[in-house]
Amino acid sequence: MKKPVLPINSPKVINAWCSYDIANSAYILSVNTVLFPIFYQQVTLKAFGSDMVQFMGMNIKNTVLYEYAIALGYFLVILTTLSLSGIADMGGYRKPFMRFFTMLGSFSCIGLYAFTGENIALGLILPMLAVLGFAGSLVYYNSFLPIIATPDQHDRISAKGFSFGYAGSMLLLIFNIFSLQNYQVFGFSDALDAIRFSFIEVGIWWLAVSQIAFYYLREERKKVKLDASVLAKGFHEMVIVFGYIKKHKAMYRFLLSFFFFSMGVQTIIIVASLFGKVELGITDTKLIMTILIIQAVAILGAFIFGRVSSRFGNRASLLWMLGIWITVCLSAYFVYDEIQFYVLSALLGLVMGGIQSQARSTWSKLIPTDKSNNTASYFSFYDSTEKLAIVIGMLGFGIIEHVTGSMRNSTLLLSLFFVVSFLIIAFTKLKKEETKLA
Repeated sequence: MKKPVLPINSPKVINAWCSYDIANSAYILSVNTVLFPIFYQQVTLKAFGSDMVQFMGMNIKNTVLYEYAIALGYFLVILTTLSLSGIADMGGYRKPFMRFFTMLGSFSCIGLYAFTGENIALGLILPMLAVLGFAGSLVYYNSFLPIIATPDQHDRISAKGFSFGYAGSMLLLIFNIFSLQNYQVFGFSDALDAIRFSFIEVGIWWLAVSQIAFYYLREERKKVKLDASVLAKGFHEMVIVFGYIKKHKAMYRFLLSFFFFSMGVQTIIIVASLFGKVELGITDTKLIMTILIIQAVAILGAFIFGRVSSRFGNRASLLWMLGIWITVCLSAYFVYDEIQFYVLSALLGLVMGGIQSQARSTWSKLIPTDKSNNTASYFSFYDSTEKLAIVIGMLGFGIIEHVTGSMRNSTLLLSLFFVVSFLIIAFTKLKKEETKLA
């Protein structure tokens, strides 16, 4: 029996949608942000005897190679989601595509258990595939927001989703930290072995918790003949959507601003733990505790700036946060001790949750609300803009680190991205211009 589509603003559907943030945030926090960068740096150092590794005939710093691999993973996201999102809208395939990328990401995460340092190719390919699964699933996950709720609810629901994600991912990371610090109790040979096993735990968590969203999220399925021509039709759908975006200044300028601040935000999230370890020599345990503090503050930040947006508008909220991000990046250049790093981390957490939540809800309110229902296509442009920003941001960060030998210099580049974004938002009215699609 076919399940009916639940009514809009249904609490059950909204909570189920938010639960997917719990599922995939465990990967982005435990693996991508905290444990794998630490594990990767230590096992490659042990395998090659220094932080310089041999890869495809090149002698390259281990952290730089990892930054390049992550950048390539996000570039693959752009290629795949732009190809598939038009099809998702045409046939109502948002959930199947979301499920596929979830499985790709979770199984790639589980596969990281096999990485030991010597097999460095595996330690680069699997994180790339995990990133592809994570970011690819988000395109279709985000595209459900305009379907399940009215625009006046988007700020609140987007903030709730990120807060769910931060809180849920913290629970699993706390358990992983406990097992890491008490590895003998759990039967592991050393701390690194405990970290390797955590990759399996996160992959299973991601796959299991996501089933809540898959059960409740529903969409109208249309008959689409899946042959060679459907890909061309999907691209045509994306061309139509891109044409609409170009004609509407608010959407186009917001995407441009989003591109610049995403280069800063996402790069900082990815390299924060490496910065603390490499530049300041902070121990792994202290780094992990710092990340937990950032996550806790991020929950508060998502709600605070959600309230700011409700009272003063998305534009004012974004400008406040961008100003703080500029301060964070410029201050990072002058950070030399642990106390300064902790204070800066707390400030970062405050705006990390807020800016991601507000960006998603702002875009969801700018896209058209007509019967064409091309939400996956619009969010594909949104997410592809973010992923392209990550590619360029990570490459820029890695190149400057490679040339100068210090991550500290790279933070100055990131501050410029936020300044440009601030100026664009300052001269843009974030108001929907509702017209029909061509």
